[in-house]
Amino acid sequence: MDSSTTAPATIDLGVGGMTCASCVSRVERALKKVPGVSDAVVNLATESARVTYAPSSQLEAQLRRAIRNAGYEPRAMAAGAVEDLSPWAGFAPVAIGLLLSLPLVLPMVGELAGRDWMLPPWLQFLLATPVQFVLGARFYKAGWHALKAGTGNMDLLVAIGTSAGWGLSMWLWLAQGHAHLYFEASAVVVSLVLLGKWLEARAKRQTTTAIRALQALRPEIAHVMLRAGGEADLPLAEVMAGDRLVVRPGERVPADGVVEQGDTHVDESMLTGEPLPVAKAAGARVTGGSINGEGRFVMRATAVGQESVLAQIIRLVEDAQAAKAPIQRLVDQVAAVFVPVVLVVAAITLAAWLIFGAGIEVALVHAVAVLVIACPCALGLATPAAIMAGTGVAARNGILIKDAQALELAHRVDTVAFDKTGTLTVGQPRLVAFLAPARVDGDAQLAAAASLQSGSEHPLARAVVAAAGERGIAVTPPDSVRAVAGRGTEGEVGVRSYLIASLSWLQELQVPLGELQADVQRLQAEGATLSVLVERVTGGLAVRALMAFADEPKPQAAEALARLRARGLRLAMISGDNRAAALAMGARLGLQPQEVQAEVLPGDKAARVAALREGGHVVAMVGDGVNDAPALAAADVGIAMGTGTDVAMHAAGVTLMRGDVALVAGALDISRRTVRKIRQNLFWAFAYNVAGIPLAALGYLSPVVAGAAMALSSVSVLTNALLLKRWRLHAR
Repeated sequence: MDSSTTAPATIDLGVGGMTCASCVSRVERALKKVPGVSDAVVNLATESARVTYAPSSQLEAQLRRAIRNAGYEPRAMAAGAVEDLSPWAGFAPVAIGLLLSLPLVLPMVGELAGRDWMLPPWLQFLLATPVQFVLGARFYKAGWHALKAGTGNMDLLVAIGTSAGWGLSMWLWLAQGHAHLYFEASAVVVSLVLLGKWLEARAKRQTTTAIRALQALRPEIAHVMLRAGGEADLPLAEVMAGDRLVVRPGERVPADGVVEQGDTHVDESMLTGEPLPVAKAAGARVTGGSINGEGRFVMRATAVGQESVLAQIIRLVEDAQAAKAPIQRLVDQVAAVFVPVVLVVAAITLAAWLIFGAGIEVALVHAVAVLVIACPCALGLATPAAIMAGTGVAARNGILIKDAQALELAHRVDTVAFDKTGTLTVGQPRLVAFLAPARVDGDAQLAAAASLQSGSEHPLARAVVAAAGERGIAVTPPDSVRAVAGRGTEGEVGVRSYLIASLSWLQELQVPLGELQADVQRLQAEGATLSVLVERVTGGLAVRALMAFADEPKPQAAEALARLRARGLRLAMISGDNRAAALAMGARLGLQPQEVQAEVLPGDKAARVAALREGGHVVAMVGDGVNDAPALAAADVGIAMGTGTDVAMHAAGVTLMRGDVALVAGALDISRRTVRKIRQNLFWAFAYNVAGIPLAALGYLSPVVAGAAMALSSVSVLTNALLLKRWRLHAR
């Protein structure tokens, strides 16, 4: 098949052996050279590559070979599931290196105490050589691959620098019988770099805790009800949509589905961030991974495996952590030229010290210090570590950030536009007024209206039945009921005959509203939808009640909008409703008339968002419906309600799992804090290299101190990023 006619596909590959930002650039270049690849994004923190390509049966093998030829190890992403997560995983080589290096450092301590603890040269050689060439073999291997590719990386710097120190010591020992050697510098630098890489790996495992916590929500076994009777415990992978499953108290719900029998409460906090258990009864939807409370229930699975909500959440978080923020691309460009420049600076340092009369011993030590301190490890970790920590803590609070660009842009948002129905409002009409004429029993008329509507699935009919239930009014089935297309409903309740009519049908029937006429005008001005309960009486028709329906604001929506305004943000509500209804709802939400845009057709919402962006404004659009998808895509940052449609969530960069407007402020806040961490990390990473290289070149830093500082810089960047894990929703 011609690849040009095939939709692009993506594949995630693990990449082992990367150590710094220049490694990232090298792997990306190698992958992009493979025929059929349109894009490749490599993430140092997750040690992964996401490749976009035209599907081909041989391409995956070619990608793996390209990674290997570049000097790195291709891995299956699934390998992360069996990764050793113990705190001391991979520490053995570090421990051996430190133990062998310790005796080499003791003479330096002895000098401070006025003691001569210098080891004989042959013993220094025996201690340092295994560290240099066995434990440090990884640096030679990766450095050699970098040289073959015509580039440089951190491993090449370490290999050249420590080899120069070891070689200088051998020359001084064999050619001059020198007592003062530099075996300790090469061995300690290798050991410290290994220690730094181990600490990095340990910290990186902490940044992926959000993904692992979500994966742990999947139970291994499901109790499946057999058609022949009884239950069978089957692996979750064998559960199919349509299966009836039993969920016992305290167990995790195995799949998405609908409750068929039983009542319980379900803890959905890991998925939505909502701390309170949610009541579930027959007909209620349940989500796989949530925890059942006190009741046993039977459910029918509707989505399993990769189609489940939990799998989609995991995929969204993985996408965000694998994506590359725009600022990271600049860092990668800098890193691509950084290592060659450092090699030139080290050569100039060596030559300058020799020209100014220093011996080869002193000149080489200073050049080695330049090579060691310049390793750009911290530079490569600064952005992805912060993004992983930020998206992880956001996911635990019910905010799913789908891509890194949305995360980086959200802190710059100065305008937030909202869809009305389903976003700021409940999205379901409620009976907000039931008005009966004087000397008419309102409760009796509400009972009649609810009885007539009890068999209907129409939203307004359900609102009437719900209102009767809230007032404790018993609802009996009607004796007969008939729908009148485009007009309303008529039927019999007991011995009485009723109509529920629209105002237009009432006009056709020429039935006067009487004393309720003033209420009609008032409620219409407020944007309510009106129906009239009419009874057939001797001599004609009589109005028994006026019913007003309106959508209700979501709880705390007005408070959430006020909080956004207090932060200096412009607000807008974009609605397709008539102006009176939109203005009335805007007033209830605390919005000013100029902040309400009414009678906007679905296709025009994107244009309204584009208009809000004029003048350089950065706009976030919040919506939940299919008709909001173009507007979400047109905004700088699209924010979808998790209670809305899949189309809206796919078009948005951020999804709010609870559908709570208060989470909008949380999404902007976590973006601001994450970007702040990225900037802090990049500042310290650049400052460290900018300050460290001249100090090393001028002779103020020894290779050992440079190695320790290099390891410390990487760990400090990761530790600073992990501080984001302390963020809590509404924290200020």
